[in-house]
Amino acid sequence: MATKQISVERFSVISKKPLQTVIGRFNSALGHPPPEVFWRAVERTRTFPALEKVVRQSLGPSGFMQFFRFDHDEILWRAYGDSTPRIKRFLIGNPLIMKQMVEHVPDAGSYAPLTILIDERPDGVHLSYDRMASLLAPYQNPPAMKVARDLDSKVEALLTAAAR
Repeated sequence: MATKQISVERFSVISKKPLQTVIGRFNSALGHPPPEVFWRAVERTRTFPALEKVVRQSLGPSGFMQFFRFDHDEILWRAYGDSTPRIKRFLIGNPLIMKQMVEHVPDAGSYAPLTILIDERPDGVHLSYDRMASLLAPYQNPPAMKVARDLDSKVEALLTAAAR
């Protein structure tokens, strides 16, 4: 049995805009392929170029797609009522970027798709993301780290734009 210690860096940006405005901006930058349609299209491909085409058609302007959304506040609301702050967890990603990282560090597959947390707090709407470069740093793989740093830059740009 092997254990690896991983220290995580969390990137957060705070918006003074209403939650629905922030989520609307965030969502408009993502592709939203229906999961069953997307995965059926992936399964029908027989070559990597065909797969790339399916993925690229599914991406939004940010270069990412949404895989799933959890509305954590729906659970909290039932426990605490109307004063419950809203909190949403989005699973987003780009399978082509995941492929580039997993080729070098198979454990990178544990972190794809990415989690984005958007939640209300007294000081504003927080958009948070655990940097991939920090998650992959213990593996000491320069090619994977380059892909992770590029990914982090894209995600941070997406979150910053949604917060404006």
